[in-house]
Amino acid sequence: MKAKTFEEKLTYSKSLLEQLMDPEITLEQSVKLYEEGRKTIKEAQTMIEEAKLKVETIEKSQSGVSS
Repeated sequence: MKAKTFEEKLTYSKSLLEQLMDPEITLEQSVKLYEEGRKTIKEAQTMIEEAKLKVETIEKSQSGVSS
């Protein structure tokens, strides 16, 4: 199974939010969607943190190189 990209996770989170806003949704469905949304957002935040670390590593390695 292919890992989802950050953008896919963001789109999925938005779709979960739209479902949560449905007035016909049951409490049980709401809790399940909320749980899934929190998990997806946490995964996306981890991806952002990993990207920041990569950029910092690149910046540090490039700071010693003269142009």
